Amino acid sequence: GKVSACTAHAALLSMFDLSNFCEDFAKAKHVAIITGAGVSAESGVPTFRGQGGYWRKWQAQDLATPEAFSRDPSLVWEFYHYRREVMRSKMPNPAHLAIAKCESRLSKQGRSVVIITQNIDELHHRAGSKHVYEIHGSLFKTRCMSCGEVKANHKSPICPALEGKGEPDPSAKDARIPVQHLPRCDGSGCNGLLRPHVVWFGETLDSDILTAVEQELEKCDLCLVVGTSSVVYPAAMFAPQVAGRGVPVAEFNMECTPATMRFKYHFEGPCGVTLPPALERHESEAI
Repeated sequence: GKVSACTAHAALLSMFDLSNFCEDFAKAKHVAIITGAGVSAESGVPTFRGQGGYWRKWQAQDLATPEAFSRDPSLVWEFYHYRREVMRSKMPNPAHLAIAKCESRLSKQGRSVVIITQNIDELHHRAGSKHVYEIHGSLFKTRCMSCGEVKANHKSPICPALEGKGEPDPSAKDARIPVQHLPRCDGSGCNGLLRPHVVWFGETLDSDILTAVEQELEKCDLCLVVGTSSVVYPAAMFAPQVAGRGVPVAEFNMECTPATMRFKYHFEGPCGVTLPPALERHESEAI
């Protein structure tokens, strides 16, 4: 039938593409890897967007806003507490591990790998990646609303009042935690309200991180876009910008996207399957 012929053609194409990609990869000195929700989804991390993406009766874009936090900090903290607790049972998948392994192997050869991620779950760190820019922040960092201090925080629960709260069931009652019992700053004499150090809808990305990322994209000679549709800003802007300089871009995700035509390579399927063989040691590598 037509479908199987098409699939067979795609499979053939991707084998041919893979050997070409591996040659580009073997020559690259500075590899930039842009990752998005698709990489985390394969570790079972919920995204709270699209079909079935609800926590209680909300999607992420209802709660991940400065307005929602000022209106109901207890509810927003329940949501983020739940997400932090869920992460305790999730592990890096083969895509995260392949990226970390590749970074450490290439650094011994004097080559660099940088990860630019939209994910806030720290799975790249847990897989062993060192050179990571978290452009949307992290579930495991807090920022004080009063003094502005940003701090790592892996406590479970993040504060006693949130113990056992955050149940995702639509029938669960809101905890209505008094604001003084929500996570507070432990800086000397501060005690300000803490918020998750994540970029919410309607907020801008950290300009220092953006500048550093721009510099990495300027010098990269190979770019991988992994598990992100290139529709979501900023991957939407980053990868085409790199392709525009004539640098090879390889897209690894579940389907074609509006940007696919502008990239040299497209590998369809789960990243945990497609990425590891692409990042394997090439026979031309000295180490």
